[in-house]
Amino acid sequence: MGEQHQWDSSLSFIFAMIGAAVGLGNIWRFSYVLYSNGGGSFFIPYFIAIAIMGIPFLILEYGVGFSFNDSFSNILKKINPKFEIIAWILILLIFVVVIYYMVILGWDLVYLLSSFNFGWGTDTAAYFANTVGGSSNLSNSGFLLIPTTICVILMWGVLLYISHKSVDDGIGKFSKILIPLLFIIMGIIIIYALTLPGAGIGIDALLKPNWAMLLDVNIWLAAFAQIIFSLSMGQAIALTYASYLPEKSKLTDNVLIVVASNSAFEIFTAFGVFSILGFMSLNSGIPINELVTEGTGLIFIVFPRIFNLMGPLGHIIAPLLFVAILFAGITSALGFFEPILNSISSKFGMSRKKTALMLTVIGCIFSVMLTTGISSYLVRIIDSFVNEFGILLLIGVQCILFAWVYGLDSLIPILNENGVLKVGKLWKVIIKYVLPVFLIIIWVMGIIKLFSDAARFELIIDSIIIVAVLVIGFVLTKMKAIN
Repeated sequence: MGEQHQWDSSLSFIFAMIGAAVGLGNIWRFSYVLYSNGGGSFFIPYFIAIAIMGIPFLILEYGVGFSFNDSFSNILKKINPKFEIIAWILILLIFVVVIYYMVILGWDLVYLLSSFNFGWGTDTAAYFANTVGGSSNLSNSGFLLIPTTICVILMWGVLLYISHKSVDDGIGKFSKILIPLLFIIMGIIIIYALTLPGAGIGIDALLKPNWAMLLDVNIWLAAFAQIIFSLSMGQAIALTYASYLPEKSKLTDNVLIVVASNSAFEIFTAFGVFSILGFMSLNSGIPINELVTEGTGLIFIVFPRIFNLMGPLGHIIAPLLFVAILFAGITSALGFFEPILNSISSKFGMSRKKTALMLTVIGCIFSVMLTTGISSYLVRIIDSFVNEFGILLLIGVQCILFAWVYGLDSLIPILNENGVLKVGKLWKVIIKYVLPVFLIIIWVMGIIKLFSDAARFELIIDSIIIVAVLVIGFVLTKMKAIN
């Protein structure tokens, strides 16, 4: 194993894994999911989902990556040459995630630069639509939103700078700096938010339990889906990062540290988000339920309106929030980028620098194509499709391949060798039977939701992604490996 393919310590790996897990979804998705799925009662399915899905599957990924010590495409090829194409399809879908993720980071960079003088003005929705994220009006697709375009190119430059270095000098070193900073910044924002007048209104609204909702299957599916995306499960990131681990690493213990850090971050962030929404509700007289929104609407439209009300302190909190989103996003983007970087470099004998440059140029071109006047609409279509259709399906496929075709018995001694947490029969039952069933149910529900109300334009975009990923995946599989 080459020197550039190993962490210098488990600490680098842990910070890199926390960085990959703690992303944009933790900041703007979790609070909405918690609020809209029974408030405080949602914690019951949430922690059950962590116990029977998050921890067992990550342990599986760590074990496979560590024991094979190879790229994701090579691992599936070693299990059975016919499975290599499955690896490439997943890796390409994750690369599509990088492409639109960098666009969201571009939006965030525009807002970070605007936050010092509140350049978004009083009509924050118009600022987002006209300057940064565009709208769903297809007639606006013929022009670029220049501030976003420039910021997206800059973000790809940052990604290239970090990822072209060896894993320890690049991802390892930057994760050890950015993740502690991210936690400190979010800690400052949350503590400040909790002191705002009206904070209690927000937290009461967030945590008010609706016990009857526990009988609704959709709440349970929402909890499992949140854990899948929050921990970046089954996306070849954990598997790839674990393949760089030094010998005698405590695999199962590392899983617990990463899962606990990720959950603590998103739960405390939800308190901060709803404290700020409570402040807005008190000051504007708008009920909380009218302020609560998911994703980009919350961060790029509602929050700037709140910062406008905060006075001088808003000029401190706003830049801090957008810096935190930037750090969370960069470390996650590095995680999404690594499986394709490692697999291409490994299969075709290319240097890490050359592979990173080639993939950055390709990715940047496609990201720029998503900075038109319908930027946010395109990102939403691609995000829904890639996650709810592609990645969910392939997580289920991996579960079956590793559990039924490869077999789990050879992994158990490796997993139990150095860690305090031991796995055995219960873990095998969960991986072989429980997880595939849950994943298939969540996937079917996602498909119904995705295609039941999809417009023609959305179906065209979805079809383009499927064809491109299948064709390129087939070509990469058939190309001769160069060792």
